[in-house]
Amino acid sequence: MPVQYPFSAVLGCETATSENADVDSRIGDMGLALILTTIAPEIGGVLIRGEKGTAKSTAVRALAAVLPPIDVYAADRFSIDPADPAATSPDAPFADTTTLTRPVRLVELPVGATEDRVLGSLHLERALSEGKVEYEPGLLARAHRGILYVDEVNLLHDHLVDLLLDTSAMGRATVERDGVSIEHAARFVLIGTMNPEEGELRPQLLDRFGLTVEVAAPREPTLRAEVVRRRMSFDADPAAFNANYAASEAALTDEIAAARERFGAVRLGDPALLKIAEVCAAFEVDGLRADIVTARAAVAHAAWVGRDTVTKADIRQAALLALPHRRRRNPFDAPGIDQELLDQILGDDELPPEPPEPEHRPDAPDNRDESTQTDGADNDRAGKDGAGKDGADNDRAGKDGTDSGEFTPAADPASDDQQPSPGSVGPETVAAATDPYRPKHLTVRGIGAGTAGRRSRAIATTGRRIGATVGATGSLHLVETIKAAAGKQAVRRATDDRRERIDLRGEDLRIAVREGREANLVLFCVDASGSMAARKRMTQVKTAVLSLLLDAYRRRDKVGLISFRGNAADLALPPTHSVDVAAARLDNLPAGGRTPLAEGLLEAARVVTRERLRDPRLRPLLVIVTDGRATSGADAVGRSLHAADYVASLGVTTVVVDGESGPLRLGLARQLAARLGAEHLPVAEVSAEALTASVRRHTHHLNGAA
Repeated sequence: MPVQYPFSAVLGCETATSENADVDSRIGDMGLALILTTIAPEIGGVLIRGEKGTAKSTAVRALAAVLPPIDVYAADRFSIDPADPAATSPDAPFADTTTLTRPVRLVELPVGATEDRVLGSLHLERALSEGKVEYEPGLLARAHRGILYVDEVNLLHDHLVDLLLDTSAMGRATVERDGVSIEHAARFVLIGTMNPEEGELRPQLLDRFGLTVEVAAPREPTLRAEVVRRRMSFDADPAAFNANYAASEAALTDEIAAARERFGAVRLGDPALLKIAEVCAAFEVDGLRADIVTARAAVAHAAWVGRDTVTKADIRQAALLALPHRRRRNPFDAPGIDQELLDQILGDDELPPEPPEPEHRPDAPDNRDESTQTDGADNDRAGKDGAGKDGADNDRAGKDGTDSGEFTPAADPASDDQQPSPGSVGPETVAAATDPYRPKHLTVRGIGAGTAGRRSRAIATTGRRIGATVGATGSLHLVETIKAAAGKQAVRRATDDRRERIDLRGEDLRIAVREGREANLVLFCVDASGSMAARKRMTQVKTAVLSLLLDAYRRRDKVGLISFRGNAADLALPPTHSVDVAAARLDNLPAGGRTPLAEGLLEAARVVTRERLRDPRLRPLLVIVTDGRATSGADAVGRSLHAADYVASLGVTTVVVDGESGPLRLGLARQLAARLGAEHLPVAEVSAEALTASVRRHTHHLNGAA
């Protein structure tokens, strides 16, 4: 087994000794979140978000080594606690009740894992060779009382993320499949890491993680140099490096064990619980999961620092870890929490003492100090008034500023002829998109075999079973397997004395072929010329593209953004899973100048060709947003038609979103769509509701004519 980098050597996760009063500052947010969730696994796990190269995986893999070891039965595959009389194992009763002490397991879940591998399934070899129905435990059983780690959790299929989070919350896994019905304990610390540049988790899934941490590489040169120094020292001599940190690792293990013992005795009083509710209500988080997680994290933090009662300091630290990811209303909202508002809500005073218990009479009147109640009410009103005032100011600022979505061009850019000179960019304007809407569902033609997603039809590991094939991996198609073996029984029995049962062999295995949905590359090619900026077209166009970006986020697609104006095309965003970055680039996209349509089409062709070489299974959906007016360069129209023919020859599914509006229309975008063999979609009909209304009006007109 390779030597792991020590947890206490990760910069920001250093061991905090009891002599150090400022415990939190020593271990950092990432170290604190990991430790709190190991003290109280019911918190619900940790999601670590950060750019590449910030020691996310290193810290998680090192965590298992500092956790106290556990006792298990030697013959138990499910790692139940021998000291817990209520714990049950599917392997019980044990012929051998010998117990052993072993380190906590760190179980890594690969992004490409199947549901069978996670939950467990029928032991296929025993079933075929011996005719026995035996359950083979999956990764959830192996992770019981340990750590389940998912690197790049944002790339994991949604149904597996749901499965993990549900199991983590319930503490048990239930398997009902392949003739197996079994339930076993699955209480583990769930840790996920992700790079936001590779795509986001859905807000519903974000909420299911107990705590979240944003990490970034240090900008201070001395800290960066220290990171490099430690890593090079470890690579040169791992054993010696770990020996230098052995004392720190042992001290951290003892502190975690002590915090676990204190956890059950920490008191969460009514004033503290009320303050947690105030904080969650003030930040307008949905549901009550935030309140529960914050309360558990506050208790764990009090146990970690050695307190027997939850204080405001514990609540503040718990809120900083439990609330930021729950404040997101859509995928384009940046996670975070206003610490000044948090401090304002918590106030400067300590929490009021607990009211005395009633003596002998349960119906005794409430003897709490009236002044305390009044102060609490005043603080509550002050917090509400302050928040309301800030909200009103923000609303007024939005109405007075440019964020309202209104667009007033500095000059009428309706015609490219008004630009200063051919090929120049001309006056630039930046239009803001309005609120996104539900767009029409766009798909790629045919059936693919790409990464699981929610857009186009594909042969996948999940979905409707449509046939069977010979293969070594996948879900067994039992009926087709038996049918394949049935025709060979006469020959096999002639050479084999085993006549009492069907003779199944490896060559008979048939794997189910299923049709599901795949993710695609949605490549936006946006006309940002002066004609598109006229009459608020760019506002409408950006809103349409933003709506399609949001749809791509929900369907797990990669997205790319090309803009063309002046005399060139620019790859504003190379294909990525991060629609947040795409939305930011779109928001800052200026408009003005002539229309180099040919250059935009050719750049789109180059990007598509390059991405096909990188991943032949990834099928692109090209969305061209333009009014079709080619005006840049000599013979602009002719070159644009030749470029359109070239794009059409690539066999890419293309949609032309027509940005032309107004009573006088040239219909050039429709002609371009015909040349590309693409679907023509007016920008006003990108909205699914608008398209449905248009169809209804057309149907009503036909019915009336009939």
